[in-house]
Amino acid sequence: MPDRVKAILAVVIIVFVGAAAASFILFRPKDKPDKDSGEHEYIEIVQDGEVIERIDLLTAEDRVFRIESGGGWNEVTIKDGIISITDADCPDHTCVKTGELRSEYVPIVCLPHKLLIRFAE
Repeated sequence: MPDRVKAILAVVIIVFVGAAAASFILFRPKDKPDKDSGEHEYIEIVQDGEVIERIDLLTAEDRVFRIESGGGWNEVTIKDGIISITDADCPDHTCVKTGELRSEYVPIVCLPHKLLIRFAE
């Protein structure tokens, strides 16, 4: 095999392994603390840059609620200590398609409503 082909193959392998490692780090599920440990798992709901609600998912009751924003809305669901946006009136529904909040690196975002759901620090 010519040296040029070997070099291209090596670069492709390095890029593939790097992308796989980055995906594993960014999208791995967050470790959930045990409810009986006395620990907390806080999330923040931020709208237009302001924290409008802070919730401990370990102690939160299952519920569904709406967040209104300039004539639009997002339906937020907390079930079994997991939060997600389950419905919205925004045009692309990216926030709904994001699914459950699992990683501290990937928040749930609704750009039309300037809404962000993230793990709190």
